[in-house]
Amino acid sequence: MSDTFATRVIRWQREHGRHALPWQNTTDPYRIWLSEIMLQQTQVATVLPYYERFLQRYPSVAQLAAAPLDEVMSLWAGLGYYTRARNLHACARMVVAEHGGEFPRSADALAELPGIGRSTAAAIAAFAWGERAAILDGNVRRVLARHEGIAGDPTTSAVQRQLWTAAEALLPQLEHETDAHAAMVRYTQGLMDLGATVCTRGMPACERCPLAATCVALREARQLELPGKRQRRHSPERRIHWLWLRASNHTLLERRPASGIWGGLWSLPELSQPPGLADVQALGIKLNPAETPIPLPPVQHTFTHFRLVATPWQAQGEVTATADDSRYMWVADANLVDAPLPTPVRNLLLTDNAGDDDVSS
Repeated sequence: MSDTFATRVIRWQREHGRHALPWQNTTDPYRIWLSEIMLQQTQVATVLPYYERFLQRYPSVAQLAAAPLDEVMSLWAGLGYYTRARNLHACARMVVAEHGGEFPRSADALAELPGIGRSTAAAIAAFAWGERAAILDGNVRRVLARHEGIAGDPTTSAVQRQLWTAAEALLPQLEHETDAHAAMVRYTQGLMDLGATVCTRGMPACERCPLAATCVALREARQLELPGKRQRRHSPERRIHWLWLRASNHTLLERRPASGIWGGLWSLPELSQPPGLADVQALGIKLNPAETPIPLPPVQHTFTHFRLVATPWQAQGEVTATADDSRYMWVADANLVDAPLPTPVRNLLLTDNAGDDDVSS
């Protein structure tokens, strides 16, 4: 058998790749799917504790589908990119309702489910059933761009097409493999491992790479040039105000809209301008005598496309009623730790260091 790109990746993964991650060494599509969704735009070290907690709470797709969305969002809180959590829940419900609790057994069918794109579907199908399908996550894009000498912004459609063409062309010829399923698993995992541990963004370890002999970037000394840089736009700043209202050891929370940032999570009520007494009274709050909201140091949070600067305004009052019980909720301070809160809001409410948070999404 010839020493192809794929055979070198497979051989390297067998000898040097990662083999002890909790979602490896299984063909259970539920566990594989859960890990792949969590690993989207998130590092392995960050995912590990969340993955274990999710499996403990929801050992099967049916149990995840039956769980309330608020519970799922609470368990996800802190992992970021919250659309993934909403899609995770929607996908579980679709698998149960439309597929009898069994994940579809092909990459094309998997890609029809919420939150599962082309690359994620291919990874699930390769790991669970050994399907010969190409992946193209962030790490693999870097490996292929360097090996094939594909220049340009890897997020643009033109460069994406080149990368997908390469990914398809370099797939292993499984008819030559004694165990085709195992070979496809090793190849898929090997590409991920190479990007994560050898062909890294800053200082690629080319001396340890099994693809060095045929790598265009190494031959032309372009490792740090490829893949091309993303064309980043200037990140605008958005300023808002939060009402932090407390009464009888409870805090008033507002459910975020399903779409947009932190969709479906609970947060502090948001205003576009500093709140006055009328804003508080509109929420059904009776303030203590002479009590008016006072500003606290701003909280900063950086998203992919903009920077959020939120000024919390704190006031003490007593609970009467809220204008909309489906939108607002009083939560006992002792229960805030388990509430589905965005990270900067959680840090604000659970620590004494309000305003010192600068957390990436």
